[in-house]
Amino acid sequence: MAVLKWTGIVIGLLVVAGVALVWLGNLRWAAATRDLQARLEASRSSPQPARYSSRELEGLPAPVQRYFRSALTEGQPIVAAADVVHTGTFNMSESGEQWLPFSSHQRVITRRPGFLWDGRVAMLPGVAVRVHDAYIAGEGILHPAILGLFTLIDLRGTGDVAQGELMRFFAEAAWYPTALLPSQGVKWEPVGDSSARATLRDGAIVLTMTFSFDANGMIEAVRAEARGRMVSGKVVPTPWEGRWSNVQRHGGMRVPMTGEVAWLTREGRKPYWRGTIASLDYEFAK
Repeated sequence: MAVLKWTGIVIGLLVVAGVALVWLGNLRWAAATRDLQARLEASRSSPQPARYSSRELEGLPAPVQRYFRSALTEGQPIVAAADVVHTGTFNMSESGEQWLPFSSHQRVITRRPGFLWDGRVAMLPGVAVRVHDAYIAGEGILHPAILGLFTLIDLRGTGDVAQGELMRFFAEAAWYPTALLPSQGVKWEPVGDSSARATLRDGAIVLTMTFSFDANGMIEAVRAEARGRMVSGKVVPTPWEGRWSNVQRHGGMRVPMTGEVAWLTREGRKPYWRGTIASLDYEFAK
């Protein structure tokens, strides 16, 4: 009986310790999230002009003109910020298949380009990896931590990390399509009947990515020829692609609600993120 008593006490103490760790992790993660959000909001400026005019499509490649005519309506207010809630699965394995469910909230500002992705990947019952993935005022941030306490990686900087995060912002602009307009700083050049290259500059970073469009004129895929991929603890430049689908109307615009992101390796296409937008709310320029 004494053994059973002490076993019960030990199990109880372990449960209390686990609950305390989860509580502490949530508390610290929430504080870190607030700090990053404050930095993101402090970097904001007002998009100009405040509304879209089809006159700025003159001279753009034909597939790009078709896209904007499909996605936007004349006089559409320019997106200044967005709140995106995702659900989906994330592949935690570098070489195999280890898909785990995630949920996340993402805050986006379009001028100056920036975002904060606050994700939660369920590893085990009661055990989650919390993730901050961000581009804020020219700095890239990638910080996953078990329970929000035990750091797995902490990458921050204005070089390759920042470039990779700005690529994410650029590819995801399909969710806030006015950010792709020439008036918002994007330069377009033709590639073919259904694709075009787009260039975005933010500070010292200059990106060029290839956008492909479907038969309805909407963005189907966005590709970068080299984005930093973590392989055995090292960053390896690898072709990278996002694919978008399930177009719906939100905020007067046509935007994709599902997506898949993949590395294009020598061994083949390796998806690692599959998600669906659960809610999408915009703030417009005034």
